[in-house]
Amino acid sequence: MSSATTDVRVLHAVLGSGPAGTALARELARRGHAVRLVDRTASGAAIDGVERFAADVSTTTGARQAVAGAAVVYHCVNVGYHLQVEVMPRIQAAVLGAVMEAGTRLVVLDTLYPYGETRGAVMTEETPWNATSRKGRMRAELDDRYLAAHRQGRAQVVLGRSADFVGPGVLNSTLGAAVFPGALTGGEVLGLGDLDLPHSYTYIRDVAAGLATLGERPEGDGRVWHLPTARAVSTREVYTMIEKRVGRPLNVVVLEEPRPFGPFDQNFMDEYAEMFYQHTEPQVMDSSAIERSFGLVPNPLADTLDTTLAWFRTWLTHR
Repeated sequence: MSSATTDVRVLHAVLGSGPAGTALARELARRGHAVRLVDRTASGAAIDGVERFAADVSTTTGARQAVAGAAVVYHCVNVGYHLQVEVMPRIQAAVLGAVMEAGTRLVVLDTLYPYGETRGAVMTEETPWNATSRKGRMRAELDDRYLAAHRQGRAQVVLGRSADFVGPGVLNSTLGAAVFPGALTGGEVLGLGDLDLPHSYTYIRDVAAGLATLGERPEGDGRVWHLPTARAVSTREVYTMIEKRVGRPLNVVVLEEPRPFGPFDQNFMDEYAEMFYQHTEPQVMDSSAIERSFGLVPNPLADTLDTTLAWFRTWLTHR
């Protein structure tokens, strides 16, 4: 009899290889799962324990190929801001249809957009969905469809919502490539709106840990969870913490209305205008439900900034 053993681990398929999908693939592999990381080209750097797979999940055929054989599918796909309202519903239709056909569980990475303007109220999973923006209404409609599919027994679905990303690999965030490179080099640093308002930022590795846990724990299905997020402080306090770490005052350029800056071009800022309320009222997300239910603890903000600055130092060296 052969001494070879068969890998009987269930497959976890991660759709989308942006910062969240990549961090999630690494986290799932670290937890010992078989992992497939899907994007249109499968051309990224090798990740230990992760199979890269090429498929266009905005198509029925591509979505079916991407989820084939998987026990859990994670939808972390995003598209350019100016394409979201048109393209994200098409991706949902393909992915949701594929997982329903395959009988696969679906974990969806979501945003705070469905809540809309809250006038500073702390956002919990019970906060009403009152979005008035195009992108917020679109996200709310998609989420309604996901949860309806679960209620109707057509799919097993769970949603994990995140605040603005921060951390290694995160470039296109309000706390990303418009902030850390300037902080490290003495260049300009972006500030949006009122810097003295509290604003939640979710560490990208906490996004990954939260989604991986939801993927492992089906008792959480059928609802929205807020992914683990450190206590909100003002953006000004975040910048003060960065100043202490880089040893110089930050050269902050405050935009009181959207206009091009750094990685954010005119096209992006035109689309971001309807979301600018996020910087003119407090944006405070409470993640205590997932912390209590699954024993997750968000990374301390101080540690997040240390890790992120270290990553950007390397990134700047190898650009």
